[in-house]
Amino acid sequence: MSTQEAVTREQWLEARERLLAREKEHTRRGDELARERRELPWLPVEKEYTFETADGPRTLAELFDGRSQLVVYHFMFGPDYEAGCPVCSSIADSFDGVLSQLRARDVTMIAVSRAPLEKLLGYRERMGWSFDWASSHDSDFNFDYERSRTREQAAAWAGDPPGAVVRFAELCGTDPTGFMTEAPGLAVFALRDGRVHLTYSTTARGLEPIMTYYRILDLVPRGRGEQDGDPTWIRRHDELPVG
Repeated sequence: MSTQEAVTREQWLEARERLLAREKEHTRRGDELARERRELPWLPVEKEYTFETADGPRTLAELFDGRSQLVVYHFMFGPDYEAGCPVCSSIADSFDGVLSQLRARDVTMIAVSRAPLEKLLGYRERMGWSFDWASSHDSDFNFDYERSRTREQAAAWAGDPPGAVVRFAELCGTDPTGFMTEAPGLAVFALRDGRVHLTYSTTARGLEPIMTYYRILDLVPRGRGEQDGDPTWIRRHDELPVG
């Protein structure tokens, strides 16, 4: 636990007011970035993509499900995986419960992975999620949006994999090279006049806004507890220690 000094109420309020001023600056800057994000130019999607879903084959436009905005979470679950990435699974926990709120604001949010559909649906049932999950197994979608690479590319890129990669590969039932064929990401699309456009994309720490637990952990004294940079504390919710 932190060794911060204990102070009087007056001293605490003074320190809290100083931090509040900084927090307000951060909020205003966040509002500016959100506006700039919304004002990005749109990139027309020229290629036709087809995905396998629980309701049969669907084009990218059909994944909007009658809405004008689509958020795609690139969930790390490659063809060689036996289970989804634990970190992606924790992120899915975060957005699965807000789907109805998004739909009410004209937004459809889904996950897309390269694993065959039957693997995805079986894992979804295990985890108790309700979001739609599309397989891009027979599509170039993940490769075109740079969220997947071939095993040859992954082997050349990964070199000697760090311990976290080895551990997560084991948890996913694949080898480190197989694990590194996939990468997480988020892409936002808009439908206008029947045509799909890419409006935004992000990965790495850009995904933190949908990692609800990180925002909460940032409020507590011990924070995220990742001072050593090891993310392997993150587990699937059915594998967390009871406590």
